[in-house]
Amino acid sequence: MVKVNASPRPAYDAVARTLHWLTVLLIAIQFAIGWTMPGVHKDTQPVGLIAWHLAVGSTLVAVMVVRVVWRLTHRPAPDDLPPALRIVSRLTHFLLYAALILVPALGWINASSRGWTVRLLGVVPYPALSAPGSAFGHEMGDVHGILAWVLFALIGLHIGAALFHRFVLRDHVLQRMLPERVQSGRQHADRNY
Repeated sequence: MVKVNASPRPAYDAVARTLHWLTVLLIAIQFAIGWTMPGVHKDTQPVGLIAWHLAVGSTLVAVMVVRVVWRLTHRPAPDDLPPALRIVSRLTHFLLYAALILVPALGWINASSRGWTVRLLGVVPYPALSAPGSAFGHEMGDVHGILAWVLFALIGLHIGAALFHRFVLRDHVLQRMLPERVQSGRQHADRNY
Protein backbone atom coordinates (compact mmCIF):
# COMPACT_ATOMS: atom_id res chain seq x y z
CA MET A 1 0.00 0.00 0.00
CA VAL A 2 1.26 3.47 -0.92
CA LYS A 3 1.69 5.79 2.04
CA VAL A 4 2.59 9.46 1.86
CA ASN A 5 3.65 11.58 4.84
CA ALA A 6 0.89 10.91 7.37
CA SER A 7 1.79 13.64 9.81
CA PRO A 8 -1.08 16.04 10.50
CA ARG A 9 -1.17 19.10 8.26
CA PRO A 10 -2.48 22.47 9.34
CA ALA A 11 -6.20 22.68 8.70
CA TYR A 12 -7.90 25.28 6.59
CA ASP A 13 -9.17 28.14 8.74
CA ALA A 14 -12.73 28.11 10.06
CA VAL A 15 -13.99 30.60 7.45
CA ALA A 16 -12.59 28.55 4.54
CA ARG A 17 -14.09 25.35 5.96
CA THR A 18 -17.46 27.03 6.53
CA LEU A 19 -17.53 28.41 2.99
CA HIS A 20 -16.55 25.00 1.59
CA TRP A 21 -19.34 23.15 3.42
CA LEU A 22 -21.87 25.89 2.65
CA THR A 23 -20.97 25.47 -1.03
CA VAL A 24 -21.45 21.70 -0.71
CA LEU A 25 -24.88 22.23 0.84
CA LEU A 26 -25.96 24.76 -1.81
CA ILE A 27 -24.75 22.55 -4.67
CA ALA A 28 -26.56 19.51 -3.25
CA ILE A 29 -29.78 21.52 -2.95
CA GLN A 30 -29.27 23.02 -6.41
CA PHE A 31 -28.76 19.65 -8.09
CA ALA A 32 -31.87 18.26 -6.35
CA ILE A 33 -33.94 21.24 -7.49
CA GLY A 34 -32.44 21.21 -11.00
CA TRP A 35 -33.15 17.51 -11.36
CA THR A 36 -36.81 17.81 -10.30
CA MET A 37 -37.85 21.23 -11.62
CA PRO A 38 -39.89 21.47 -14.82
CA GLY A 39 -38.23 22.32 -18.12
CA VAL A 40 -37.75 25.99 -18.95
CA HIS A 41 -39.51 27.03 -22.16
CA LYS A 42 -40.37 30.28 -23.92
CA ASP A 43 -43.29 31.26 -21.67
CA THR A 44 -42.07 29.67 -18.44
CA GLN A 45 -42.44 31.89 -15.39
CA PRO A 46 -39.96 31.90 -12.48
CA VAL A 47 -42.25 30.28 -9.91
CA GLY A 48 -42.12 27.17 -7.76
CA LEU A 49 -38.96 25.10 -8.15
CA ILE A 50 -37.64 27.48 -10.81
CA ALA A 51 -37.86 30.37 -8.31
CA TRP A 52 -36.04 28.19 -5.76
CA HIS A 53 -33.37 27.33 -8.36
CA LEU A 54 -32.81 31.05 -8.97
CA ALA A 55 -32.67 31.80 -5.23
CA VAL A 56 -30.17 29.04 -4.46
CA GLY A 57 -28.12 30.00 -7.54
CA SER A 58 -28.00 33.65 -6.50
CA THR A 59 -26.87 32.59 -3.02
CA LEU A 60 -24.19 30.38 -4.57
CA VAL A 61 -22.94 33.38 -6.60
CA ALA A 62 -22.59 35.42 -3.39
CA VAL A 63 -20.87 32.58 -1.52
CA MET A 64 -18.42 32.03 -4.38
CA VAL A 65 -17.54 35.73 -4.50
CA VAL A 66 -16.77 35.64 -0.77
CA ARG A 67 -14.93 32.36 -1.19
CA VAL A 68 -12.69 33.64 -3.99
CA VAL A 69 -11.91 36.84 -2.08
CA TRP A 70 -11.13 34.81 1.05
CA ARG A 71 -8.91 32.40 -0.87
CA LEU A 72 -6.98 35.26 -2.50
CA THR A 73 -6.45 37.04 0.81
CA HIS A 74 -5.98 34.03 3.12
CA ARG A 75 -3.71 31.41 1.59
CA PRO A 76 -4.09 27.95 3.10
CA ALA A 77 -1.13 26.36 4.82
CA PRO A 78 1.12 24.72 2.23
CA ASP A 79 0.63 21.04 1.62
CA ASP A 80 3.43 18.53 1.39
CA LEU A 81 2.10 16.53 -1.52
CA PRO A 82 4.48 15.02 -4.05
CA PRO A 83 4.89 17.35 -7.08
CA ALA A 84 2.63 15.33 -9.42
CA LEU A 85 -0.22 15.20 -6.89
CA ARG A 86 0.22 18.90 -6.13
CA ILE A 87 -0.23 19.76 -9.83
CA VAL A 88 -3.32 17.55 -10.15
CA SER A 89 -4.74 19.02 -6.93
CA ARG A 90 -4.24 22.61 -8.02
CA LEU A 91 -5.66 21.95 -11.50
CA THR A 92 -8.72 20.21 -10.06
CA HIS A 93 -9.32 23.02 -7.55
CA PHE A 94 -8.95 25.64 -10.30
CA LEU A 95 -11.47 23.78 -12.49
CA LEU A 96 -13.88 23.41 -9.56
CA TYR A 97 -13.72 27.11 -8.75
CA ALA A 98 -14.15 27.99 -12.45
CA ALA A 99 -17.19 25.73 -12.79
CA LEU A 100 -18.68 26.95 -9.49
CA ILE A 101 -18.49 30.49 -10.87
CA LEU A 102 -19.40 29.82 -14.51
CA VAL A 103 -22.43 27.56 -13.99
CA PRO A 104 -24.43 30.02 -11.85
CA ALA A 105 -23.23 33.00 -13.93
CA LEU A 106 -24.50 31.34 -17.12
CA GLY A 107 -27.81 30.59 -15.40
CA TRP A 108 -28.00 34.25 -14.37
CA ILE A 109 -27.32 35.34 -17.98
CA ASN A 110 -30.08 33.01 -19.16
CA ALA A 111 -32.52 34.27 -16.51
CA SER A 112 -31.79 37.86 -17.54
CA SER A 113 -32.50 37.01 -21.19
CA ARG A 114 -35.92 35.73 -20.10
CA GLY A 115 -36.64 39.01 -18.30
CA TRP A 116 -36.40 37.38 -14.88
CA THR A 117 -34.86 39.34 -12.02
CA VAL A 118 -32.33 37.32 -10.05
CA ARG A 119 -32.46 38.27 -6.36
CA LEU A 120 -30.12 37.36 -3.54
CA LEU A 121 -32.24 35.56 -0.93
CA GLY A 122 -35.28 36.69 -2.92
CA VAL A 123 -34.69 40.30 -1.81
CA VAL A 124 -31.60 42.05 -3.21
CA PRO A 125 -31.83 42.30 -7.02
CA TYR A 126 -28.79 41.46 -9.09
CA PRO A 127 -28.22 43.45 -12.29
CA ALA A 128 -29.29 41.88 -15.58
CA LEU A 129 -26.40 40.24 -17.43
CA SER A 130 -28.15 40.12 -20.79
CA ALA A 131 -31.00 41.95 -22.47
CA PRO A 132 -34.48 40.43 -22.44
CA GLY A 133 -34.91 38.27 -25.54
CA SER A 134 -31.14 37.98 -26.09
CA ALA A 135 -30.29 35.00 -28.30
CA PHE A 136 -26.90 34.81 -26.57
CA GLY A 137 -28.62 34.66 -23.18
CA HIS A 138 -30.91 31.85 -24.33
CA GLU A 139 -27.93 29.88 -25.69
CA MET A 140 -26.13 30.30 -22.37
CA GLY A 141 -29.01 28.40 -20.77
CA ASP A 142 -28.01 25.34 -22.80
CA VAL A 143 -24.34 25.81 -21.89
CA HIS A 144 -25.42 26.21 -18.24
CA GLY A 145 -27.04 22.77 -18.35
CA ILE A 146 -24.03 21.12 -19.98
CA LEU A 147 -21.52 22.72 -17.61
CA ALA A 148 -23.67 21.67 -14.64
CA TRP A 149 -22.87 18.06 -15.61
CA VAL A 150 -19.18 18.94 -15.96
CA LEU A 151 -19.35 20.43 -12.46
CA PHE A 152 -21.02 17.25 -11.22
CA ALA A 153 -18.16 15.18 -12.70
CA LEU A 154 -15.54 17.47 -11.13
CA ILE A 155 -17.26 17.11 -7.76
CA GLY A 156 -17.14 13.33 -8.18
CA LEU A 157 -13.43 13.56 -8.96
CA HIS A 158 -12.89 15.80 -5.91
CA ILE A 159 -14.72 13.36 -3.61
CA GLY A 160 -12.83 10.43 -5.12
CA ALA A 161 -9.53 12.22 -4.52
CA ALA A 162 -10.45 12.93 -0.88
CA LEU A 163 -11.29 9.24 -0.36
CA PHE A 164 -8.07 8.21 -2.14
CA HIS A 165 -6.07 10.39 0.27
CA ARG A 166 -7.93 8.98 3.25
CA PHE A 167 -7.98 5.27 2.46
CA VAL A 168 -5.09 4.67 0.04
CA LEU A 169 -2.46 7.28 0.87
CA ARG A 170 -3.65 7.46 4.48
CA ASP A 171 -2.57 11.07 4.77
CA HIS A 172 -4.42 13.97 6.38
CA VAL A 173 -5.57 15.88 3.30
CA LEU A 174 -9.25 15.15 3.98
CA GLN A 175 -8.98 16.17 7.64
CA ARG A 176 -7.76 19.65 6.66
CA MET A 177 -11.29 20.54 5.52
CA LEU A 178 -13.21 18.83 8.31
CA PRO A 179 -14.51 20.70 11.37
CA GLU A 180 -12.00 20.74 14.24
CA ARG A 181 -14.13 18.43 16.37
CA VAL A 182 -14.14 15.82 13.59
CA GLN A 183 -10.39 16.30 12.99
CA SER A 184 -9.68 15.51 16.64
CA GLY A 185 -11.77 12.36 16.48
CA ARG A 186 -10.13 11.25 13.21
CA GLN A 187 -6.63 11.78 14.59
CA HIS A 188 -7.52 9.62 17.59
CA ALA A 189 -8.98 6.94 15.31
CA ASP A 190 -5.90 7.13 13.03
CA ARG A 191 -3.66 6.15 15.92
CA ASN A 192 -5.73 2.99 16.30
CA TYR A 193 -6.01 2.34 12.54
